[in-house]
Amino acid sequence: QIKLVESGGGLAQAGGSLRLSCLASGRVRYYTMAWFRQAPGKDREFVAAITWSGAYTRYADSVKGRFTISRDNAKITVYLQMSSLKPEDTAVYYCAASQSAYFSADYNRDQNYIYWGQGTQVTVSS
Repeated sequence: QIKLVESGGGLAQAGGSLRLSCLASGRVRYYTMAWFRQAPGKDREFVAAITWSGAYTRYADSVKGRFTISRDNAKITVYLQMSSLKPEDTAVYYCAASQSAYFSADYNRDQNYIYWGQGTQVTVSS
């Protein structure tokens, strides 16, 4: 049984930083992990993904250069370091796990991920 629990969300000012954490239970060491987000009234969208070893990462264009995804397999935790935050980053952020060790062609689609956390709210004020 895989369980993902996000933490670290909260309120930040534009230009500020937050770090999200996703603590996993179960055998996710060899899974690709990702972060998605969903703003009110919008579809859930891809933010970032990382392969099982952390060697490869992918980012949405909207966060490239501002967000960094990383993982610590010893702690079974995935992180999302968010910097230079903008009001449009306001959303519920979800951690997700795919059973693939490496990126598939649809790594940025939520259908590729079968395990999801409950989400953590990030609010960025202007």
